[in-house]
Amino acid sequence: MKEPEIPQNLTSRDEIWEARYHRNSFLLMMVVLAIAPWLIYPQFVMLALCFGLFACAFNLLIGFGGLLSFGHAMFLGMSSYFAAYLAKSGLNLETVTIFSRPFTLGLHMAPLSPALAIVAAVAGTTVLGYVAGLLAIKRQGIYFAMITLALAQMVFFFCLQAPFTGGEDGIQAVPRGKLFGVWSLSDDMLMYYVVMAVFAAGVLLIYRIIHSPFGQVLKAIRENEPRAISIGYRTERYKLAAFVLSAALSGLAGATKAIAFQNASLTDVQWQMSGEVVLMTLVGGMGTVFGPVVGAFVIVAMQFYLSDLGSWVAIAQGIIFVVCVLAFRRGIVGEIEAWLRARQRP
Repeated sequence: MKEPEIPQNLTSRDEIWEARYHRNSFLLMMVVLAIAPWLIYPQFVMLALCFGLFACAFNLLIGFGGLLSFGHAMFLGMSSYFAAYLAKSGLNLETVTIFSRPFTLGLHMAPLSPALAIVAAVAGTTVLGYVAGLLAIKRQGIYFAMITLALAQMVFFFCLQAPFTGGEDGIQAVPRGKLFGVWSLSDDMLMYYVVMAVFAAGVLLIYRIIHSPFGQVLKAIRENEPRAISIGYRTERYKLAAFVLSAALSGLAGATKAIAFQNASLTDVQWQMSGEVVLMTLVGGMGTVFGPVVGAFVIVAMQFYLSDLGSWVAIAQGIIFVVCVLAFRRGIVGEIEAWLRARQRP
């Protein structure tokens, strides 16, 4: 007698559906972004892509690691300053004063190409994220959030006072240069597709991280950290790694934004920017892959197209946030995913 076939379990079916959904969603998003600059103002889409990558990096920390940072703007802002300064002025450090004593360094570097400036800025932001993470992950909950906010305020005042940042004026007229020394990035359309490529690479990297064994451990720590500790995971190391990865990807967004828009200013390092990325993540859908991207486009569209309203834009953002919290607890993409999952299940 032939044995009955064992039906595929629900978990495997959900995993297959999720993989197919993410693949199709990513392909659709890339097609839409490829034709977007021909239909919409390219500067708007570039700005939304930079903030979308920033929100995805933040979501890696809060949505999958369970760590709420109120100071993530320090990585976006410092990376933009690093990239802008290196692309415009290079590096020229004859002496540096430490504890009132001058030290001769003699470091000279010509202005870097945009690609090298972005790489160097991401490296510098990674170091900053490691230092900040060592101080912050010792605490949990609101204490972790307050430590990150305090560190971000320290970085803000450093950017305000440091000589190379330009103070309140920031760094202006940053040259876009040539991509790999061949293609001039002064063409807005070429610059757009470079930003799109950086955004796509960042999203794919985040997707790979959250679906790796490391990402599964992060989810376990988010759900029940004492249980993760009890089975042998050194949770502080995982949280530090997640914090550094999130900082590096935030730095990638900030450096790309500085090159694309040819400036670095205090706006990107203010605490309000840390609040905006929280808003983007919650509106789009915390803990989803594409939710922060949708949230970033919603918030940037409001700022871009409702700028004539002045301070009323902040009120409109507040209303949308309240509506999303009350009516869409999972965020826009989170609610759509929940509805699609309910439809595909028997």
